[in-house]
Amino acid sequence: MKIKITAIVGMFLLWASFATAEQKIAIRFGHFPNITHAQGVIAHALSRRGKGWFEERLGPNVEIQWFTYNAGPSAMEAIFAGSLDITYVGPSPALNAYFKSNGEEIRVISGAANAGAALVVKADSPIKTPADFRGKKIATPQLGNTQDISCRAWLKAHGFNVTLTGGDVTVIPTANPDQLALFQKGSVDAVWTVEPWVTRLERDAKARVFLEDKDTITTWLVSSVKFLRDRRDLAKKIAAANVELTKWIQENEGEAQKLLIEELKAETRADFAPDPVAQAWNRIQFTSEISRDLIAKSVRDGKDAGFLKGSTDTSKLIENP
Repeated sequence: MKIKITAIVGMFLLWASFATAEQKIAIRFGHFPNITHAQGVIAHALSRRGKGWFEERLGPNVEIQWFTYNAGPSAMEAIFAGSLDITYVGPSPALNAYFKSNGEEIRVISGAANAGAALVVKADSPIKTPADFRGKKIATPQLGNTQDISCRAWLKAHGFNVTLTGGDVTVIPTANPDQLALFQKGSVDAVWTVEPWVTRLERDAKARVFLEDKDTITTWLVSSVKFLRDRRDLAKKIAAANVELTKWIQENEGEAQKLLIEELKAETRADFAPDPVAQAWNRIQFTSEISRDLIAKSVRDGKDAGFLKGSTDTSKLIENP
């Protein structure tokens, strides 16, 4: 009889362990391997160490599955496909996805970073005023990304006719690593990009900053509407944890930069020297605040650049879980 009871108890405990494992909730979390996504990069580093920032605040039955993306549109497509729940992303891809889905798929639940972008020219460039860009070539990271749209809107505001393939100034969407080589060869006259590439251009290509774009959103934390609807309690904890993490980053810059460098090396297999990271860091404003004024500016830039058409109602864009 005792043997049967022991066997039953053992089976019950085994079943309970399986049930607990089955009940574990996986949250698919995205970020880019970039300094402007520092919260995501640092949280990923802590997860890798078994000291997950979000995991510790979400409970033992929650697992964070990290995914890295190199472009905002890819992350937004992953949310549309249901393969990503939450991600750090730039405002232009997020706004495009929001309007594309008529406001039904994407919500901004917290801020992450502002500023950190700049328009650079060669140190000895004859370009001194906006008018001097006529007939010149400017590289941007990707067609329709945040810096590409900012560049096109700025040029239009200064009276230039800019088309996708030419106009008064030619804007050439080019991957960040390739921008450096083109700039050094003289194949482009200027680059509008974001950190750490602004610093790389300054240090490795003797660029000078013509315009620093400080009044701009760089990174948001966005959620799929489905995740907000199905896991609102967890979304609330994630947003709160992002606020805490942002504050920790602000107060512990040295340690934050070490974690960032460690994780970027793990993700990209490239070395990042501390001095340039610190230089780039100083241009970025890490903040969990969401500025409605800067959202309005992003929407205006998108419309001026010809990427946003039709309704641009952002009344449902921000949602505090």
